[in-house]
Amino acid sequence: MGGCLPPIFNVSIPDKDKYLYTSEVLIMGKLELLEPQKVFSYFEEICAIPRGSGNMDGISSYLESFALKRGLEYIRDGLNNVFIKVPATKGFEAHDPVMLQGHMDMVCEKTSESRHDFKTDGIDVDHMDNEIFARQTTLGADDGVALALILAIIDSKDEVSHPELQCLFTTDEETGMHGVKGFDFSEVSARKVINLDSEDEGVIYVSCAGGLRGTLRVPVKRFDISGVAYNVVISGLHGGHSGDMIDRYYANAIIIMGRLLHFLSTKIGFHIFRMQGGLMDNAIPREANCRMLVSARDSKDFEKLIAEFEKTIKNEFSANEKNLMIYCECLGESTENVLKPRLQNRVIFLMNTVPDGVQNMCMDEKQKGLVKTSLNFGIMRLRDDHFTLEASLRSSVSSEKYALSDKLKFLAEGIGGNYEVNGDYPAWEFNEGSKLMQLSSDVYRKLFGYNPVIKGIHAGLECGVIYHALKPVDVISFGPQINGAHTPKEKLSITSVQKTWDFLTALLKEL
Repeated sequence: MGGCLPPIFNVSIPDKDKYLYTSEVLIMGKLELLEPQKVFSYFEEICAIPRGSGNMDGISSYLESFALKRGLEYIRDGLNNVFIKVPATKGFEAHDPVMLQGHMDMVCEKTSESRHDFKTDGIDVDHMDNEIFARQTTLGADDGVALALILAIIDSKDEVSHPELQCLFTTDEETGMHGVKGFDFSEVSARKVINLDSEDEGVIYVSCAGGLRGTLRVPVKRFDISGVAYNVVISGLHGGHSGDMIDRYYANAIIIMGRLLHFLSTKIGFHIFRMQGGLMDNAIPREANCRMLVSARDSKDFEKLIAEFEKTIKNEFSANEKNLMIYCECLGESTENVLKPRLQNRVIFLMNTVPDGVQNMCMDEKQKGLVKTSLNFGIMRLRDDHFTLEASLRSSVSSEKYALSDKLKFLAEGIGGNYEVNGDYPAWEFNEGSKLMQLSSDVYRKLFGYNPVIKGIHAGLECGVIYHALKPVDVISFGPQINGAHTPKEKLSITSVQKTWDFLTALLKEL
């Protein structure tokens, strides 16, 4: 496994206690009365551990401690992936092993007024009525609830019947699936895989899009000039997961900012000195702001133009962006290091010519209505010497994904910039003959009295990497209801977790 430590099973450590992650001190108890109790107890412990992408040591140590305490065989590799083997319960020893899989990291988004530090602070989790939520931040149910479900299964001993379980907890899924792509699958014998990284209860997913991250970078130069400084803000947008929610056509704050700058450039002179928008390439950006200078004589006209543009955009998005706001704050007279006009025009050109959102829909009958190809510009930054846009590209057809990526490359290079690709991952292809798909559908119908929805998803799942690493392999994905993932409005349905638990345990018994 390139760049990783060799796998180690049952490491002999003289003083195990000093390696144990003391989960007991993390329990806050706000969810302790919810059922299933073990699932919510583990979920609360997981929420207390900082685990944004790239900050995996804590959660990986927690999972390692869990395995050590129970004497289970495990691997912790150089990428902090953790793989735990769980013996079959009595009477199920002869059955084929099953992999349970979820990712450790979470998207770290917060409201503008939040002071939360995702590197050091746990999530402030609470619940009301049927929903679990966080205060001013993402909850991290994507995919913390998968970890909690799997740990509860392992800790249920003979209460839950199951074959041998091979449990894979992966790192940095949200930023390019680096953990699962670097994992050595040679120790995995399971050829039935249940991924628990889906957010629609009652839906069993059987395919997903592939994707990549593209970064466009344009060099800029500056000079000093004086004028009236303004901070122009776009806020109040819905945001959301750029795979699962891209077909809802929510407004993208970065794209709107590009349109605003172009509109202003046709009416008035201005000079940009600072600009940013979005936090994650795979989250539809909710906010963007641009600081610029205008002449004192144009300041009143400038304010009127901002109000005029806000009215136009509000009209366009009246159906699905009720809280959209565009406004400007006057910062007073100032001297700033602004973009040279020719380079400022290049930046505005790029922001107005990049494609964004749904690009193509599936047309075959079995997947009609599913997005085939899309991209989301989730991050915009203006640095001292360069301007960057970062996009998440997705497609169930690899040739379309790369053709779209080439378009971004041509755009960037055409105005003197450059383009980089990283985090490329494959699609998970639909298998019409999947026995696991049929069995899970039958179990769901017997349990709840109605059929689940069987469909593909446009979001990228680690199933694509696992599918290509283990094939021939049978894979499905499901999970409890999570609304507003990748936003501070994220909420986890309590009753849906109960249903998912009942379904998962019943399916494992059938397997």
